Amino acid sequence: MPLLDKILGERATLYDYELMVGEDGKRVLAFGKFAGRAGLIDFLHGLGRRYLNLGFSTPFLSLGSSHMYPSLAAAKAAVMSVGEEISTMGLPIEICPIVFVFTGTGNVSLGAQEIFKLLPHTFVDPSMLPELADKQVRDQAGRGHQSKRVFQVYGCVVSCQHIVAPKDPEKNFDKDEYYAYPERYDPVFHEKIAPHASVIVNCMYWEKRFPRLLSSKQLRDLTSKGCPLVGIGDITCDIGGSMEFINRTTSMEQPFFRYNAMTNSYHDDMAGDGVICLAVDILPTEFPKEASKHFGDILSKFVGNLARGKTLSELPPFLRRACISFEGKLTKLYEYVLRMRTPAISSRNTTNGSVQQKNYTKVVSLSGHLFDQFLINEALDIIEAANGSFRLIKCEVGQNTDHVSYSELEVGAEDCRTLDQILDSLASIAFRKCGILHKEKNTSPFTCRTSFEVTEENGEIMSCSPKVLILGAGHVCQPAVDLLASAGRMFSGNVFRSWEQFDGSEIDDVHVIVASLYLKDAVEITSGISNARAMQLDVTDEDSLSRLISDVDVVISLLPYSFHVPIARNCIELKKHLVTTSYVDDSMLELDGKARSVGVTILCEMGLDPGIDHMMAMKMIDLVHEKNGKVSKFSSYCGGIPAPEAADNPMAYKFSWNPAGAIKAGRNSATYKYCGETIQVNGNDLYASASRFRLPELPAFALECLPNRNSLAYGDLYGIKTEALTIFRGTLRYEGFSEIMGTLASMGLFDAEPHPMLREIPRPRFPALLNNLLKAYETLPLACNDDEIARRIISLGHCKKLETALTTVKTIKFLGLDEDKEIPISCQSTFDISCQLMQDKLTYSSCEKDMVILHHDLEVEFPEEKRVESHRATLLEFGRAQDGKMTSAMALTVGIPAAIGALLLLKNRIKTAGVIRPLSPEVYNPALEILEACGVRLVEKVEVLS
Repeated sequence: MPLLDKILGERATLYDYELMVGEDGKRVLAFGKFAGRAGLIDFLHGLGRRYLNLGFSTPFLSLGSSHMYPSLAAAKAAVMSVGEEISTMGLPIEICPIVFVFTGTGNVSLGAQEIFKLLPHTFVDPSMLPELADKQVRDQAGRGHQSKRVFQVYGCVVSCQHIVAPKDPEKNFDKDEYYAYPERYDPVFHEKIAPHASVIVNCMYWEKRFPRLLSSKQLRDLTSKGCPLVGIGDITCDIGGSMEFINRTTSMEQPFFRYNAMTNSYHDDMAGDGVICLAVDILPTEFPKEASKHFGDILSKFVGNLARGKTLSELPPFLRRACISFEGKLTKLYEYVLRMRTPAISSRNTTNGSVQQKNYTKVVSLSGHLFDQFLINEALDIIEAANGSFRLIKCEVGQNTDHVSYSELEVGAEDCRTLDQILDSLASIAFRKCGILHKEKNTSPFTCRTSFEVTEENGEIMSCSPKVLILGAGHVCQPAVDLLASAGRMFSGNVFRSWEQFDGSEIDDVHVIVASLYLKDAVEITSGISNARAMQLDVTDEDSLSRLISDVDVVISLLPYSFHVPIARNCIELKKHLVTTSYVDDSMLELDGKARSVGVTILCEMGLDPGIDHMMAMKMIDLVHEKNGKVSKFSSYCGGIPAPEAADNPMAYKFSWNPAGAIKAGRNSATYKYCGETIQVNGNDLYASASRFRLPELPAFALECLPNRNSLAYGDLYGIKTEALTIFRGTLRYEGFSEIMGTLASMGLFDAEPHPMLREIPRPRFPALLNNLLKAYETLPLACNDDEIARRIISLGHCKKLETALTTVKTIKFLGLDEDKEIPISCQSTFDISCQLMQDKLTYSSCEKDMVILHHDLEVEFPEEKRVESHRATLLEFGRAQDGKMTSAMALTVGIPAAIGALLLLKNRIKTAGVIRPLSPEVYNPALEILEACGVRLVEKVEVLS
């Protein structure tokens, strides 16, 4: 969509070559055959290596990968040579019959079959696969002395009618029905086809609403039964798709990985148990000359028309149909794109530019040829003509005209009668146009489900579900929405034992409203969740804020802490509970009396740190005190850091939040108590102090710890001020982080004062600044090697160890401080520069995981029993990937506790009013239990010391 916006903004004309189809409906421009050709050649190359590791020498071993040959013709000649050797020398009978199963009948499959046919082969019908092995035994018996070799391979082409079967045994397979209603079919590929395959060449288009070809469990079952499957060439390369266990792409240089289904493990070698998997996603580039020539030869035929066409009507029909935008405007066939991105809402439904929800809404599911036959346009026309509204919830677009698409729209209207009229009109399209509206449980082509309703009298929401307002749509919001929106299903499934402690009534899925200054962020979070909706809101607009708060049961504020007090005042006035994840400050504490007087709970510090750390600590401390023990030492460590595999830079750190905040936090002073002595650390010495703290209790990670501000305050908070000789709280990082940051700070890279060089015009370049910081005004960083620069850093007193200096040099170069580029004009200090570079270079990619570690270490004394124990509790959480989307561990461990706090308040589980923290059993007992049910698990360990 950003690309489309750019094209429209530049008044460009855009053609989609995939939409250029001839009179027969087939594409005239496609790379599919080249993908199929290259994919099968690559797989045959790997097949030879795999058989060799299994103890069998085959002619495949002499074949190279596609990109090793100078041309497609040369590669085909090499395959033909392998075929001649099979015809002459044969294949070992122990691995025969070698059966290649090709899924799909399109260009990709045809390209793969083209290469396969260069080998001596026989194609068999899928129904004949079970008999193939027996037939070969009979054939070999008649050949006498040649019975130990087989002189051909077998092929089998399967399509959708071979991979699924109707759930209703009385019905036959119907392709149109399957595409429209895949839930009416059961997968059978793993039962009827896969048990007889040696190689699966996957060329079939797949969407997640269809059954998988092979799941991880199905492959494990097949393996346990002795299935002959050797490998899978996934030319479609749908990661985590039709082949569930293919979880990554591979490169041309290393095209295979080995998957062991029995241990669910992945390996980069060819030796060992499992199947080899090919998943190269740029296969046509292995034949660059031929693929480019093929594309160019066809495209050149259209250049004249493209150049001459001054208006859209002058173009041939097939080009007109493929034109998405003409001179910066979407063409008629594709106007629905903007309409679905920005739903049409009448002027009567907007106030001060903000979107207002329609009074009545229902969710409609549509499937069929929505886009290629432009049925979606008709549907949107009907909605808009009735002055209704719509919001796109879900959209899965078919690959070509043979495949259907699926969408879900939330349709809204001002009154029930208008909404019914809209739905009736949509239903008429459904019956007239072969059923575009999808029904899950019966044969009707029409379905809709109620999202929520409001009264006609005053326009207020009248949903029977409890309502929670979330203010802010940042990265921690999604887990909170997901938990609240599915709470009813989780509780009804007896997921949470603690629910039995409540009032016995059931809870519905919570209706969630996400309000943000930026509507698109809220829409993205609520998309696809029927009982969640997005709203645009400026929280400084007190009237709008009050109206919204008055209509819900609980408010969660995920905004910066400076907004919390005004929001809290509003909640107290309207008698609504509030949850925040931020620290309690004096201005918030001033509201305690007012909140208690009206019975309102302001639950603060309900995140990770603060939040889960409080609950873990108080559970441990309260149990000790109940047994007449005392806590003599209390240490708490918490950190959000990259998972080990993502710690791939010299600092072993990445930012999931603003680098400026992290750098400033590293300059805060700290106070803690150690063995009865109060120790204060100046902010300038904070990084140096980290070397005193290591965590031997977590041997899997080499971690260090920075003292975290005022630890002594937690003595009062946790009731251990007089008994604990050690009270320490710290922030975790990988070992070496503090030394690097300390060295960079010493060099002046975090100075917030304007730097004299940055006032110069023209702007200085990075090497000039680095030379200045290292007091080398010539070309030291660019001319010298790392050792020389490191020695300069040491000689200037920025650090003492050569290892630290060398790692600092690597960090400098990783950040780009040695690159010959102009320093951005927005940077006026070295602090600005460091923040900018770290923001650019030290961020998580969409597929990288972060890691959260929270660890409490208590030494406990029981005087009456003269016993000393070590009590430890550890939370270790990693980012989670689902449906191709990564949710960070930080978001999970902050967002989920906030949602739990709201649930406890909804069910009146928290009786205490006023400004509170999660320090009491009424909060931490059920909250920790629900947290564990959500997959965030705490591991506790008790060890007797003496």
